[in-house]
Formats: sequence, C-alpha cells, structure tokens
Amino acid sequence: MLGRVISSSRRLLVPALLTVAFAAVGCSSSVPTDAPAPEGAFARQCRALQKELPRTVDGLERGTADPVSDFTAVWGDPPVKLRCGVPKPAVLTPGSEHYNPGADAAEVDGVDWLFERQDDGYRFTTVLRKTYVEVSVPGKYAPEVDVLTDLADAVRKTVPAGV
Repeated sequence: MLGRVISSSRRLLVPALLTVAFAAVGCSSSVPTDAPAPEGAFARQCRALQKELPRTVDGLERGTADPVSDFTAVWGDPPVKLRCGVPKPAVLTPGSEHYNPGADAAEVDGVDWLFERQDDGYRFTTVLRKTYVEVSVPGKYAPEVDVLTDLADAVRKTVPAGV
C-alpha cells in the first residue's frame, strides 16, 4: 500500500513541479527593447561590445532584453537600456527638424556622449565613435550619467574612435 501511495504521490508531484518550473520561466522578466539592425563593421563592433558589457551598471543587475539580440542590453527595473548600432541622432543630422549643432555632450572616462533630456531621464549616445551606442537611463537613477562610467571601458575597447 505504501508503494502505491508513493507512486501516486510521484505522479502528482512531477506535473506539479513542471508547472512550477514553467511558471517560473514564464515569469522571468524580459524587457521590450527595439533592437537595431546594424550590418558589416557596425554589427561586428556591437557584437564585440556585447561580450564586454558588465554584469552590473551603477549597482543594477543585467536583465534580458526582448527580443534577445546582440545589439541590446538592459539593467535594473525600470530598465537602463543599451542599443548598439543605432542611426546617427537627429540633433546631429543637418537638415533634420531636430538638428542642433550646439547639442549638449560630455566626456565620461574617455568616451564622448551626446545627452538628450527625455520625459523621464536621459538618452545618451556615443559621438566621435565609428558606431553609435545609445543608452537610455530612467530618472529614477539620477544622476543618470553615473551609468556611463560602468560602460565606458567596454565602449573604449570595442567601438573605435572616429567618424
């Protein structure tokens, strides 16, 4: 009788464990992030950057971008979002309605960044680099620029200076 009870318990336990496992996977937090589609040297630089990105930025743990891409990364909740291989920012593009030759930029640990105020935080984009890397930082993490110190080394190693 005890053997039958154990067998019955196992038959009930296995589906229950599988249900919990699938629920845990289904609840894993992925962050919707528009993935750019760079090609050639830009894509190679972004893939190299992906391998060098830190596990944490400004104390925030790395998460999973959705879709998973060699060109995106996220940290924290709300997420800091990195996108590599984005187009040249409109404020730097002559003829764009948003063109601003006096746009704000700053150097952080050897990497020059354009910074643009957003509704909630800032968007930083590398400048004077072969590939544009964009980092959006929610206002919750003010001063938002602090995130860039943890990203500078990876950008310097993988995205060559130049235009």
